[in-house]
Amino acid sequence: MAKATKTIRQALHYPPQYAAYFAANQVLFNRVVAFYFEVIQAHEGLLALNKKEALTALEKLTHTTESNPNPIMPLTDLAPDIPAMFRRAAINAALGSARSFFSSLKKWRSRKQKHEAKQTKKGKSRPFRVRPPVPPRSWKKSAPFYASLWRERCTRSIMLKVWTGSCWSWLKIHTLGRDLPDGDLMGSPQLVRKGDRWWLHTPIEKTFEAPAKVREQLTAADTRLCAVDLNLDHHVAVCSVQTVDGTILATSFIGNGTAVSGCRKKLLGRIAHNRSQTGIIAENEQDNADLWAKIRHVDEQIAHLVSARIVQFATKHEASILVFEHLGNLRPEQGTYSRRGNTKRAYWMKGRIFRYSKYKAWNGGGIITARVNPRNTSRECHRCHGLVVRYNQGQPQEGYTPGAALCFCPQCQMRDHADRNASLRVGQRLIERTQAPLKEKPHALTRRAKREPKGSGVGISQDAKRQLGPSLPAARRGDHANGHGTAQRGRRRMGAPLPDIASQLRIHFE
Repeated sequence: MAKATKTIRQALHYPPQYAAYFAANQVLFNRVVAFYFEVIQAHEGLLALNKKEALTALEKLTHTTESNPNPIMPLTDLAPDIPAMFRRAAINAALGSARSFFSSLKKWRSRKQKHEAKQTKKGKSRPFRVRPPVPPRSWKKSAPFYASLWRERCTRSIMLKVWTGSCWSWLKIHTLGRDLPDGDLMGSPQLVRKGDRWWLHTPIEKTFEAPAKVREQLTAADTRLCAVDLNLDHHVAVCSVQTVDGTILATSFIGNGTAVSGCRKKLLGRIAHNRSQTGIIAENEQDNADLWAKIRHVDEQIAHLVSARIVQFATKHEASILVFEHLGNLRPEQGTYSRRGNTKRAYWMKGRIFRYSKYKAWNGGGIITARVNPRNTSRECHRCHGLVVRYNQGQPQEGYTPGAALCFCPQCQMRDHADRNASLRVGQRLIERTQAPLKEKPHALTRRAKREPKGSGVGISQDAKRQLGPSLPAARRGDHANGHGTAQRGRRRMGAPLPDIASQLRIHFE
């Protein structure tokens, strides 16, 4: 069985005085967390225990009971009458922070020892200048509500036990937003502060049958996969569903990328204009805060909408695998501030779309997400894998115009939308990689040739097995020199503007 966890965020509707109560509760929680972090620092051996044993040991060190009337470090010196579940929530938070800190400290000490040993061996005395990690100086954790700290939860309200600054009180709070799904396991809710408002975050855990691995799924000819080609202009994403045996089932063109890019560029232009008027940017102060917030919100909304459409399309056509290009080294072209910043944020939005699609696909129906090498996905024909001609309507069918809307294959006479052809090649590349794992060149430069298995007993060097001369550095690093996609001669396929396409040539399959 597999598990998928997501968080349901609900806005809270409460009287104005409740905000001070929530703040006081959070302050007390962080004080208790800091207290237990100091206890763990004093007894570092607790980190060798598992979670349950460490919690029991910390309670014996700090909690006063009939069998333990005089603990070593009593919690009552900090605050009296702390509920048991409130205390245990703070202990778990402190344990997590302590494990993270001491793990980083251990790595730092190991690096320092290796550096000093290396300097001693070489007879040098260069000091180790990497600073060690330090414990948290301030605590800003949100307080979770374990069992017995909340009750009477219904569709639109919940009762929470909160420290008001003087006593513990039960407060009834109304919730707004999404309803909790039925049938899933609900975790402990958590009060989270965002600006001047308080929200309730509730983790939901869904259990479903674990899907098979990608390699196992692609052994069946009827397995469906949804390949996605992400762009900058005109269409933000183009999705195509196909089977392993090559049958194309459906295609979807998602989003109006030209409008999104134009809106972002307009806002960046206003920011550049405002900066040119003043000529001074205050230190440690955000300039044009409203415009920057609007840009972030637009990108966030578009990323969520497009990723939701991708997952819905894949679910509708019963695809079990979602395939993207591995777009990790994209860099914006030189130009004006608004143009360069617009391209950079468009690349960031692509990464968001991939991340959001990945977790939505897994949480929605157990769909696995994979990525493939994007090299020449738009230059190759999805039928014969030959080089295609890319052009716009009204232009001669020759050469290759990056960002053009149409494509034509001289070998097999295939005519199609260029982005649709690219999405089909993305899916085919995953199938080819699975059927021939070494056919696709890996991103890491360390795997250059297939090594002999250890059991074969053959000790021939890789250079001796070559029939031709060594590769040139430029050719050897071709995937990285040109970036991703169809980027050639310093230009990227998705970095060029996409002209408008006549309505009669637009292909819609939804």
